[in-house]
This record gives sequence, structure tokens and C-alpha cells, in this order.
Amino acid sequence: MLPTKTARRGTAAALAATLGAIALTACNSGGSTSPGGSGGGNVKAAAIIKGLDNPFFQTMKQGIDQQAKTGGVSVTVQAANAITDTTGQADKLNGLAGQNYSCFIVNPITGTNLVQGLAKIAALKKTIVNIDSPIDAKAAQSAKATPATYIGTDNIQAGKMAGARMAELVPGGGDVAVVGGIAGDVTSGARVEGFTQGIGSKLKVVQTVAADWDRQTALTAAGNILRAHPALKGFFVANDDMGLGVARAIADAGKTGQVKVISVDGIKDALDAVKAGTLDGTVAQYPYAIGLMGVEACQAAAKGKSLPANVKAPVELVTKDNAAQALAATPKPFGSYEDPFKSLAQ
Repeated sequence: MLPTKTARRGTAAALAATLGAIALTACNSGGSTSPGGSGGGNVKAAAIIKGLDNPFFQTMKQGIDQQAKTGGVSVTVQAANAITDTTGQADKLNGLAGQNYSCFIVNPITGTNLVQGLAKIAALKKTIVNIDSPIDAKAAQSAKATPATYIGTDNIQAGKMAGARMAELVPGGGDVAVVGGIAGDVTSGARVEGFTQGIGSKLKVVQTVAADWDRQTALTAAGNILRAHPALKGFFVANDDMGLGVARAIADAGKTGQVKVISVDGIKDALDAVKAGTLDGTVAQYPYAIGLMGVEACQAAAKGKSLPANVKAPVELVTKDNAAQALAATPKPFGSYEDPFKSLAQ
């Protein structure tokens, strides 16, 4: 849990300077600006997210853009060139740090790659809203850049949900494999940890590999695992893009339906695959809702509201039984969820 911290406000002069300003044109690749409408002229935010080469972060940007439009907030979005572009992402934050934004929404690639830029932002008394992937708490504290709030999935919970579902799908037990993201990644590690907690005693993880969040890499790795473990009963995959690669490897081996595969994210392609039966399930998290709440948090901070330290984003288990319902609602959750920022932002 991040320690509670009163959201900071910019000075009245800095806020006034944003009124009537022309929205900045993004100067780096992967950047865009969402012009604010009426009612939000006192909020000017910058969002630094992961690579738009991944559908998950494309959907996150949709949520940011939608709330910017709804709330009348000017938001400049800068994205890393790829999900592994740690230096490029940090450079983009550093380039925006000295500009007259009142709030920064950050989705770091690693726990520490944005800390240097965040230290500059914190020294200027600007609000930091951390979404999706957490900033390393110790590094943030050392840099005196602890975020005002963190909004993201409880990844251990998501992994547990996947593990429990795998145990239901393979009631007789057996061997399963795990395909994680980047080695050492906090999000991937938490999902894998949750999965191992959720599978119970009948299933055994016989191999764990890192596939760098990449579909083709996961396809190749899964093919190798299937050859090494011909009796394998299932795969847990730390994101949907990789999960679709694993599903393809299973199909190539002629084992669709025999080897179960469950992933995490809930991107549309994965929901389609669950409905079709090529994926056995996905634990859907909602980057659209995470991005939307990030902008709402900036709105609340501008009003001087104290932000909750840690907000869990919604997660839902999608199976063939409810895949059509999930598809009809995407990119929004198909169930209800708590949004503590909604009232604070008004």
C-alpha cells in the first residue's frame, strides 16, 4: 500500500496560465493531445504510458482520451515506442517535466525507469498519479516522489483467479507451464505468484519461461514446452497477447481443447478467442477504466481533494459462458465497480 498523501495543487498563477492555452502538439513519436472542453480549463495533465504497440495500452489511452473529453481536461499523452523502451519512456517524461502541467499520470515500464523525472516533478509540487504498473515504493521515497495515488489491478488476485479456473478445468491434476512477461517485471511476477497460489495441490508448475510480453516469442516458447512436456495439461500466460501466441502453438501441435490456456488482460482479440474456444479463459482487467480514473484523479487533485492512496481496478473472469457479455461491454467492464474518484472530480 502506498502511504496516504494529500494531493498537491499547483499555484493559482500556474493554473491560470493554462486557461485558454492551445493544446500542445506532441513532439515525440507515440504522442497525442486530447483537447479539453468546457469545465476543465483549470486542469492540464500529461500522461506517460507504455508502448502503443500493445492493445492493452491502446485501450488505456482510449480511457484517458474519453475522460479528457468528458471532463473538459487538456491531456497530452506520450507513449513509449515499445513495451521494452525504458530509456525512451524516461526521456519523454523528462521532456514534459518542466512544462506547465498540473498533474502527471505515469504508467512506468519498470518500477524505477521514471523515478528521475518524477523527482523533478515532485520538486515542483505537481501531482503524480501512478497507474497500472507501480513505481518502486523505496525508490520513490528516496527521490521524494511518492505518488498521490496508485490505480491498478491487484495482480496477485488476478493470478489467483486464473489458477482457480485452471484447477476447475483440470480437476484430475497434472503438469502445467507458465509463460511470464519480461524477467523481473513486477506485474508479471505478481500474476505468476497469484497463479501458483490459486492452482491448489493437484497441479504442478513444471516450467516457467519469460516471453517479453510478445506473441511470437510466446508462440515459439510454448512450442518448445509442448515438445519437452508431452503430457502437459495447461498454460498460464501473463498477458493476452502472449496467450494468443500460446493458443496458436497448441493449435499447431493439434492439441486445442486438450491443453488448456488462461491468460490475463481481456483485450478484444482474447475475448473473441474465449468465445470461439481457442482460449479457455482470460482474467479481464480494464485499462480503459484505469486510464479514465487517472484523469479523474487529476481533476480531483486540482480541486484540492485528498486522493485515496491505493485504488483497485476492476477484474472479471471471462469464460465461454460470459464472453459474449464481455464483448458487448468492451472496453468497459461488464459488471459494476467502485470508482472513488468520480465524486471527488465533480
